[in-house]
Amino acid sequence: MAGCGGVLLQSGPVVGAFPPWLAALFPEGVVSYALGGLFIGLGVAVIYLGTGITAGASTFLETTLSYASRLPRFNRRTYLASRDWRLTFTLGIVLGAAVYALTIGPGGWTTSVQPWRLLVGGVLVGIGTRVGKGCTSGHGVCGVGSLSGTSIVNVATFLVVAAGTAQVVMALGVVP
Repeated sequence: MAGCGGVLLQSGPVVGAFPPWLAALFPEGVVSYALGGLFIGLGVAVIYLGTGITAGASTFLETTLSYASRLPRFNRRTYLASRDWRLTFTLGIVLGAAVYALTIGPGGWTTSVQPWRLLVGGVLVGIGTRVGKGCTSGHGVCGVGSLSGTSIVNVATFLVVAAGTAQVVMALGVVP
């Protein structure tokens, strides 16, 4: 490709223009990441403009628990009023990932991480979203996008803790 597309796809001699560490991080180019980011931003904007609801996934998942739980935490009036819409959003996240993986993606299950580690990781992430009063999509996409100071601090904390954890795990020799 020529012009800007060549830069984004890192085709031909343009690859040499990227620092080696950047080319290693994006061996297939950056177009798919840029398009994904644009679609996420557009989706968040459409959801907010259409409903007035911030599209954070942890709140959506917590709201859908009102179908199965009688706990007051999951049956707040604002949750009950929008839970059908939120369930549709949650299912869209899961089904969208499945459709991608089975069609244009790498196909089916794409990790070598043992299921028990995925489960433990999921539980820890769930606890973290409650302690942090939201998830990376809520704080990282919606909160930072609206210049929320709390969200900016939370995202910085997420990144520092994630990088530190990855370094400790790697130093301990833990493999998937």
